Amino acid sequence: MTEVPGAPAAATGSPELFARWRRSADRAARDELVERYLPLAHKLAGRYANSSESFDDLVQVASLGLVKAVERFDPERGFAFTSFAVPTIVGELKRYFRDSGWAVHVNRGAQELAHRVTDAQRKISAQTGRPPTIGDLAQYLEVSDEDVLEGLQAAEAYDAVSLDAPASDDAEGAPTSRIETLGGADRRLDIIDAQTTITAAARHLPRREREILLLRFGADLTQTEIAGRIGVSQMQVSRLLRNALAHLRELTDDRDRSDASAPAI
Repeated sequence: MTEVPGAPAAATGSPELFARWRRSADRAARDELVERYLPLAHKLAGRYANSSESFDDLVQVASLGLVKAVERFDPERGFAFTSFAVPTIVGELKRYFRDSGWAVHVNRGAQELAHRVTDAQRKISAQTGRPPTIGDLAQYLEVSDEDVLEGLQAAEAYDAVSLDAPASDDAEGAPTSRIETLGGADRRLDIIDAQTTITAAARHLPRREREILLLRFGADLTQTEIAGRIGVSQMQVSRLLRNALAHLRELTDDRDRSDASAPAI
């Protein structure tokens, strides 16, 4: 039986426990096997004790790998359990580091694709002496151009860059931070929202008041020009305009109060 250096030897009775688990999925047998081989999980987790991750977290990950190894191990293949368990546990630890190292959460498939693409970039550049094109990467990996682009985009999520980090130099040579390159709030969106509210409220005004508002603020006519257009005096236009604005303000205020009291969905 081949043992891993420093790993605990198989305890007496382990073959019988594995047989019980394989034969009837005896959870008590599985749990006892996991308990017996926990020192192996602790030892493998200790290989990464100097990393930035908590040792307790590493032990939990290694223990999960041990459970998977116990459940999948087939003693009839004729090799030692530790020979099967070590790569299983180490693989679980490596996946943990790979997942936790990403600055932005990316699903496992996208992570693997990103690793393949970046590895292909490195190998092709070493062979050709130039950065590979999208087509080069697609041909090398035997995937579509869209898959390559998806992998490149996913790879950008691995590292986070501070918004205060310099992005480029402006025309005068002064460094520009990334936050200065981001767009700000578009004030026109507020105008659109206000126009929508006013248009909806104006439908409830009398026809003459709507006409006055349209001529004054839509056609940009003066009160004198409006008076000549509709055949009334400038004083009447002024009064109608004041009434229309007052009614419009009242309607929009009622709408705002109604929106504020509406239950959130």
